[in-house]
Amino acid sequence: MKIHQHLRHLCPLIATLVVPSISHAQNVRPAPNGIEYPQGLTNWRVIGTSIRNDNNTQRVILGNSIAIKAARAKTDKLHWPEGAILAKLVWKNETLATWKAATVPGDFMHAEIMVRDTKKYSATKGWGYARWTGLDLKPHGQNSSFVETCANCHKAAQNTAFVFTQPARLP
Repeated sequence: MKIHQHLRHLCPLIATLVVPSISHAQNVRPAPNGIEYPQGLTNWRVIGTSIRNDNNTQRVILGNSIAIKAARAKTDKLHWPEGAILAKLVWKNETLATWKAATVPGDFMHAEIMVRDTKKYSATKGWGYARWTGLDLKPHGQNSSFVETCANCHKAAQNTAFVFTQPARLP
């Protein structure tokens, strides 16, 4: 009984500590092309990771359940089906203070989203793109034309369905 009394008094403190850390994704405005920031994104499963040496950033690539199923399929050629959503959470690289050989996530830079819908996004090879910057998740771009930059960059990955992500091999 005493434990429950202590927990009851701690609940407001725990709520105060937890809510701010999850509130960043609340009330996020859609990207200029109408793509909405996926609720619960940080609870999605990991598909892979990447490091960009050109801008000193690292990414965790997450997927919705459709994307995870595709990434885990035992096939020779990866196929991203309709409804697959890939998300990249991007941080600046930082050296760990207690172990200089370790690179860890530093400042959060942005979240990037790719939505597979070959009809709706036929002009951009079947992918809808969106980006939100900073922890406040401000939509990127003044208007929907920002996707041209995304689509042009992804042309380099045309042999992998315009996706740079390589799913991590799992045991």
